[in-house]
Amino acid sequence: MKSATLIGAAALVLALLLAGCGERHAQAGHDAGHGHEEAVGFERGAHGGRLLEQQGYALELAIAEAGTPPKFRAWLYRDGKPLPPAGATVEVKLQRLGNVAENHLLEPQADGSLMAATVVGEPHSFDVQVVATIDGKPFAWTYQSYEGRTTIDAQVATDAGIRVAPAGPGTIADEHVVQGLLTTVEGKVASVTARFPGPIRKLTANVGDSVQAGQVLATIESNLSLTNYDVAAPIAGVVLARNAALGSIASEGAALYEIADLSSLWVDLHIFGADAGHIRAGGPVEVRRLSDGATANTRLERVLPGTATASQSTVARAIIANRDGLWRPGSAVTARITVDRERVDLAVPLAALQGFRDWTVVFIRAGDTYEVRPVELGKRDATQVQVLSGLAAGDQVVVEQSYLVKADIEKSGASHDH
Repeated sequence: MKSATLIGAAALVLALLLAGCGERHAQAGHDAGHGHEEAVGFERGAHGGRLLEQQGYALELAIAEAGTPPKFRAWLYRDGKPLPPAGATVEVKLQRLGNVAENHLLEPQADGSLMAATVVGEPHSFDVQVVATIDGKPFAWTYQSYEGRTTIDAQVATDAGIRVAPAGPGTIADEHVVQGLLTTVEGKVASVTARFPGPIRKLTANVGDSVQAGQVLATIESNLSLTNYDVAAPIAGVVLARNAALGSIASEGAALYEIADLSSLWVDLHIFGADAGHIRAGGPVEVRRLSDGATANTRLERVLPGTATASQSTVARAIIANRDGLWRPGSAVTARITVDRERVDLAVPLAALQGFRDWTVVFIRAGDTYEVRPVELGKRDATQVQVLSGLAAGDQVVVEQSYLVKADIEKSGASHDH
């Protein structure tokens, strides 16, 4: 069954990649400083930028990045010779994925170029319109410059398990993951003892049996009266130990059985170092059973005043319900203690994050088009992370199978190397 699942997943990935290749946006190339080896569909100027020509005039446009945030920069030519920028106007109008408009007005510089004061944010992926006035003559050029973008048919995406959700507010938890041990609750353990010495004539319970309060567990012949007397369970619970054998002589006060009420258990959690100063009673705790991953939610009951001698840890104690009896004393567990919760304006699931070039990114979807978005991250917990910049509320973010979108973009070559 596992092999069939893996084969099915591989076939699905292959279908995704093939479908994406069939509908890919053409990579129209980028500008100086981006190193697009595949960008061969346009002529470059003396400064490595895209050369746009009309009526004997030319405008070379690049994104300057060396030593400065990315900004549009242009040089003007007439009949192949440089023109001074004085009196010329150049404006670059961008249309980003999702119909987001962005304008960059270039101003003359002392070095003979024109440069925008505004930064071109990543990714550098957009439809471009360049509007210019040179020697009093109007010019306009349009082209596409895409990176980190791919198109995936909606049905292919659905079959591959790609799912999106709108970016929006979230709650980030300050959490501590610690190790713990399950123990019986003090006051819920009892010994069943002989009242008078004598031979044991009957034992009615074994280890693991559930017993009721008042249930007869043993019959002993008293050496004093030579009559039998019964020994009953003082509490309801489970037999943890049987310390007697049929026919053996029980001394007065001898422990015949150990019984514990296991309907609830203590979880003793060991907290080390500075973490102990952040843990307070009352906080939520998620306890995870190592054997099968089952969880129980509870709250921290108390932080014990002493220190565990062997481990030099602070012990924090919670209590969990155990009505099904599957949580067993002595078992090791892990626990996630939530110290605080902070509401943030924008958060995404950790599953949405991928590495792309030297960025941490998410992928957004508009229609059947997916595109990379570098993000600056803040606080995180076990499931989600705060987004400080790079996304807007409502952006449709890929939250499941984001690695498939990354693979499709990388296969297309729709990325550049800074």
